[in-house]
Amino acid sequence: MVRHRKRIGRRGLLVTTAAAMGAVLVPLAVQAAPADAADAKQSPVRALEQAAHPLRSAEPGRNTADLRALGSMIGDAEVVGLGEATHGSHEFFAMKERVFRYLVEEKGFTTFALELSWSAGLRIDDYLQTGKGDARKIAKETLTHSPWEREEFVSLIEWMRDYNSRHPGRTVHFMGDDLGAPSISEAFFGRVTGYVQQNHPEALPKLNERYTGLRPIDDVFAYLRKPLAERQQLATKAQEALELVSSQKGRGEAFEWAEQNARSIAQTAKFLTMNPDDPDSLPTFQRFRDEVMAQNVTWWQQRTGQKILLSAHNDHVGYAASYPELYPKTQGSFLRDTMGKNYLPIGFTFHQGSFLSKDTALGGDWKKFTVDAAAPGSNEHTLDQVRYRDFCLDLRTAPAAARDWLNTARPTLNIGTQFPVKPRDVALAKDFDVLIHLSEVREADKLKP
Repeated sequence: MVRHRKRIGRRGLLVTTAAAMGAVLVPLAVQAAPADAADAKQSPVRALEQAAHPLRSAEPGRNTADLRALGSMIGDAEVVGLGEATHGSHEFFAMKERVFRYLVEEKGFTTFALELSWSAGLRIDDYLQTGKGDARKIAKETLTHSPWEREEFVSLIEWMRDYNSRHPGRTVHFMGDDLGAPSISEAFFGRVTGYVQQNHPEALPKLNERYTGLRPIDDVFAYLRKPLAERQQLATKAQEALELVSSQKGRGEAFEWAEQNARSIAQTAKFLTMNPDDPDSLPTFQRFRDEVMAQNVTWWQQRTGQKILLSAHNDHVGYAASYPELYPKTQGSFLRDTMGKNYLPIGFTFHQGSFLSKDTALGGDWKKFTVDAAAPGSNEHTLDQVRYRDFCLDLRTAPAAARDWLNTARPTLNIGTQFPVKPRDVALAKDFDVLIHLSEVREADKLKP
C-alpha cells in the first residue's frame, strides 16, 4: 500500500470489517520513515532516564510499590486509557490486570472497560455481580475468536469476581464499549423488549415490528452479505426502535439501561451499512466506531460516577492513530473532547518478542509471530537503551531534551489482528500522556479447556 494513497482498497475493507468484531487492525506494508539525522548527533537516553520510573514486573499479585509513580502520573483522571502495541502479548495483558488491581485498591477505580461488544461486556458483568456461572466458560463464550480469548483474561475475570465476593458493598464492573459484533443475541434484544413488555406493553407490538428481520444478528459477516438497501432499511428500523423506547419517557435505572441497549443495537446496525463496494467511505465508518466507543464509556462514567480503566489498542486509546488515513479520529480524541484532563491515555511500546496475530484479515487462526530487536531510528530502539528493563514515563513532564525527542515522529510498531506490518511514524508525546515500555514480550497464553 502506498503511504499517501487516499483510496484504501478492498484489503483495507476486509481489515476494517474484521475490526467490527472488537479488534483494531493495522493494515499491511506501510513504509517506515528514515531515522532522524539529529538523533545520531545527540542521544536523548540520559534525558529519558531522568524521567523514567522502573517497573519490577508485569505480573499481577506482587508488591505494587513500583506502581506508585504511575499512580501519581494518573493523578485524578477519571478514565485512563491503557493501550497495547499488540493484541496478543502476555505482558501487555498481565500488566493491565496488575494496573487495574492497583487502581481499584489505591485510587478508587471500579470498572474495567474492554474493546469488546457492549452486549458481551454486560454478560461478563452479570457474572461478576451475581457469581452465577463459571468464569472460564463465560470467557470462552464471550471472548471466542477474539485476541482476548486467553488465560490472562480468565485471570482478570476471576480476580474481579473474587474481589466482589470480598467487597459486596463496593463491587467492580466489566464493560464492553464496542459495537455489538460479531453477534447480537436474542437474549440481548430481550433486554429491550422485556423492559417495554413490563412497563409499556401497549408499545411492544410496534417495537417487535421494528426489530423484525434484524433480531438476532448471529453472524456479522453473514449479515454483511445482505443487500446494502436491506441493511440500510434495517438500520432505519433499529433507529426507530430506539426512538420508540426513548419516547416512553421512563425514569430510573431500568429505563436508562433499556434505552442504552436499544442505542447499542441501532449503532451496530448503522455501522453494518458499510458498503463493500465503496472502500473510500471506510474512514467515516471507523470514525463512527471510535465515537460510539467513547460515547459508551462516557455514558457509563456519567451514569455511575465510577472511575474506569479503558483497555484497547494503542490506536484507539491515543489522541491520534498511527494510521490516520483509515482511523481519522480516535476514541481517545473523542474522550479528550468530552472529558478534558479527566481522560488520560497510556501507550505501550516493546523492543522485541513474540505475540499472537493472524496472517489473514478475515478468518484464520491466532498464531505465534516473533519480531527481532527494534531497528535503529525507531522509538523502541532508543527507549530500550534506558537502563531500566521495563519502565513508565510521564511524557508531559519529561526534561526538555526528552520532550523534543518524544514530540518527533519516528517509526513505531503497532500490531493488530493481521501480520506482517511495518512500523509507522508516531510522535509518542502527541499521542499519549504516559508511556509504558517493556523490553521483551511473549505470546499470550492459550485458553485452557
